[in-house]
Amino acid sequence: MKADNFRKLDPYVPGIQPAFADMIKLNTNESPYPPSPKVIEASERFNAADLRLYPSVDVGPIRDALAEYHGFDRSCVFVGVGSDDVLATIFQACFNSGRPVMFPEITYSFYEVWARLYNISVKKIPLRPDFTINADDYCGVENGGVVIANPNAPTSIAMEKGDIEMIIRSNPENVVVIDEAYIDFGGESVLDCVPKYDNLIVVRTFSKSRSLAGARIGYCVANPELINIIETVRNSINSYTNNRPAIEMGVASVKDEEYFRAMLAKVIATRERLAGELRALGFTVLPSSANFVFATPPAPLTAAEVYDRLAEKHIFVRHFKIPGIDNYLRITVGTDDQVDTMLAEVKKLI
Repeated sequence: MKADNFRKLDPYVPGIQPAFADMIKLNTNESPYPPSPKVIEASERFNAADLRLYPSVDVGPIRDALAEYHGFDRSCVFVGVGSDDVLATIFQACFNSGRPVMFPEITYSFYEVWARLYNISVKKIPLRPDFTINADDYCGVENGGVVIANPNAPTSIAMEKGDIEMIIRSNPENVVVIDEAYIDFGGESVLDCVPKYDNLIVVRTFSKSRSLAGARIGYCVANPELINIIETVRNSINSYTNNRPAIEMGVASVKDEEYFRAMLAKVIATRERLAGELRALGFTVLPSSANFVFATPPAPLTAAEVYDRLAEKHIFVRHFKIPGIDNYLRITVGTDDQVDTMLAEVKKLI
């Protein structure tokens, strides 16, 4: 077959998914805790015979639950198969002007992958030397849209809400997407700004704070006109997305606020302890508002050396071979026992 029939792409590279029985997995920012007991009950109640039927096209039950939870009309909510699915659909639906979409040079690397896949031009904006985002860089610049992860990944740093609003106000003719995958762990959400700004889309996921990475549930909130545009693109690709068990588990998760808040508190407490312990060992740790820390070891030790030693012990963290952050490690916050085991191995290297 002729080579010119096929796309040539550099795909997104996810964190490795090892399968060792004794492993400690701190490399993909999953929750170390199980989902709500109500989620488990919902999965056990699910009637497998219903799998013969397609799910609702508009995933009604979970869409309604999210609308009620956040205080929006259901016409303001779009649900997809994880926030990656939601974001990819937004890229297809909203960034077609030919003008470049702006996002940070160091951020969630899938943004650039989607842009290449859908032939969207890109303008990557450098971070400040301290890895923070300068809101002024996104204002008064010709563009076809803006995408900001808040808190940013992999840096873990959150932006001030006022700075995000400045970006939204400065780009009234273009869509501004705020990816709040980690917002439950820190930072200030702009979800309540959706009624104020017709150009704002806020994206969330169940994969991190709700312990449902395996269920693949993500969603966005925006004005109904934008939601309709996004749905039109989704329905031009695949009308039946979220599966029936995931919909029921998602609804159950949304309805267990007490468990949700308790698990958040545990992760945040462990995050602060982890950051403090690493600093005591000489690491530089960026201020984290996420469920992970981003840290560089004291010289002459390198991030690659720490990564390799931990991997030998079946402890997996994330090391990015990207200029500017190639001497940093992204370490997911695990249980206290997992963190203690990881720290004990790191101490042997110091």
